[in-house]
Amino acid sequence: MSNQSASEYIMVFITAPNEGEAEKISYALLEAGLAACVNIVRNIRSIYRWQGKIEDETEILMIAKTQKCRFGELEEMVRQLHSYEVSEIIAVSIAEGSAPYLQWIKEHTNLDTGGMTR
Repeated sequence: MSNQSASEYIMVFITAPNEGEAEKISYALLEAGLAACVNIVRNIRSIYRWQGKIEDETEILMIAKTQKCRFGELEEMVRQLHSYEVSEIIAVSIAEGSAPYLQWIKEHTNLDTGGMTR
């Protein structure tokens, strides 16, 4: 698949305070057709500045694969379901990818079918 076609796809990094919240968000994104796959990575350590202090917390990282055109809806859903006041929702473009895998993402995040093609 060419770079131009692959660039239509993104990976979205989302952190959550616990696995239960990460699972809730992941299932909601999949059921709404806003992500084809969400990886949940347990026990990441996040050190960040918040309200004038440096925080050091264990979090859960979600990595959602979707189409760039679905980001706005995905962000809105995550913000509605997330417990954080300011949730991390960061998208990065996929520069290259296996054509069958990118096609699979497209099929499961298709705007016309709500992601439910199979």
